[in-house]
Amino acid sequence: MSQYQIAVVVGSLRKDSFNRKLANAIARLAPPEFSFKHVDIGGLPLYNQDDDANPAESVRRLKAEVTAAQGLLFVTAEYNRSIPGVLKNAIDHASRPYGQNVWAGKPAGVLGVSIGATGTSMAQQHLRNVLAYLDVPTLGQPEAFIHTKDGLFDEAGNIGADSKKFLQSWMDRHVAWVKKHAA
Repeated sequence: MSQYQIAVVVGSLRKDSFNRKLANAIARLAPPEFSFKHVDIGGLPLYNQDDDANPAESVRRLKAEVTAAQGLLFVTAEYNRSIPGVLKNAIDHASRPYGQNVWAGKPAGVLGVSIGATGTSMAQQHLRNVLAYLDVPTLGQPEAFIHTKDGLFDEAGNIGADSKKFLQSWMDRHVAWVKKHAA
């Protein structure tokens, strides 16, 4: 049985982020051969091409963690109908300098949860556009635009009973996607 490490990128820095809770809870739905490592994007400097020749330690760490992963899980908030700036900054850092894109070829899943009725649909679509350009094979179906409400998480922080069947199905598809596309 192969082992798969998934780099988890949460597009929210808020301590009590719904998206961080979702990332932690959905990882528990994966089979035992999958492990999930959260990638810290909060300490990255703003991307500046002048720094490409001598990147900050936080940038080198980000690139190493993505390189070591067999797959990706993006769990993002939606800010002003798009992806948060901190997430775009991390994507830019790990895709530069030109020709050194560590995201390329890594199979990915995209999720998000929001208090809004449409979940994070616009942010997810914008993120998918960016990932397509960066040559990241991204799971297309099922889409998961999750509206947070009572019962989404149980007392232990797991996916609640009302959402578990759907999110287990999503995780099963993500697992199959990673196994199919992991190099």
